[in-house]
Amino acid sequence: MTETGNFYYGEDKIHYEVVRKDKKNKSRSDTLINEKSKPRKVVIKVHPDQRVVATAPVDASDEIIHDAMMKRARWIWQSLQEFAKQQDHVLPKRYISGETQFYLGRRYVLKVITDAKTNDKINSTVKLSRGKLHVELSQNDSELDAEKRAILVKSLIDKWYKDKFTSVSRERLEALIHKASWVKNNPSLKLIVMKKQWGSCSNKGNLILNPHLVKAPKECIDYVILHELCHIAEHNHSEHFWRLLTQVMPHWKEVKARLDGMAELYLNE
Repeated sequence: MTETGNFYYGEDKIHYEVVRKDKKNKSRSDTLINEKSKPRKVVIKVHPDQRVVATAPVDASDEIIHDAMMKRARWIWQSLQEFAKQQDHVLPKRYISGETQFYLGRRYVLKVITDAKTNDKINSTVKLSRGKLHVELSQNDSELDAEKRAILVKSLIDKWYKDKFTSVSRERLEALIHKASWVKNNPSLKLIVMKKQWGSCSNKGNLILNPHLVKAPKECIDYVILHELCHIAEHNHSEHFWRLLTQVMPHWKEVKARLDGMAELYLNE
């Protein structure tokens, strides 16, 4: 279970995660804003998706971690504001090299390959390699004008996302279904692109998930699946529904906030 905590800066409630490390291990992160670490101290990082993570020694008490957060509260709040502003101006994608694509919570740089090495390719392909999302176009596709090429690259990436999420979503459903003791039979699962919803549940108990969800961390995918499984027992957002969700995912509020914070970027096309 992920350790979490929270504190207030003014009227803003800030949530954070805790990662325990022994002194022999070093943590790795793709954070853009980082406080300088000191040996055996609590290291605080603010990520572009507005997650606040405290890396602490295994023997650090909750009080020590919370005190470290409070000492850096202003810096944390300012960092969160900076990342929030970046998301206020999300530009439509052009599907050209250098843009950012997300997969399971990580950022990847898009690289559209149209050089001579692809001339013998029969079909265009999409693959992850060395921290980049490569779209290799066939000879015929490489000769398209910029507008048609962008449409093609988008369609290739959309299909790649859907194919990936087909396996990821079923894997996560199988891993989580035991938590939903009220579900007697495995529900069917469909993927449908939606502009404002991550998922839904039919009256017959069938789940519908948004393929864009594959861009989010697995914990966020789990939250959406568990949310929809709870709807099989309770079709509205009643008090009983929220109690049920808390039972199967006690920290769902933090996970939901994390997903909501990145929704505009994940849904951007």
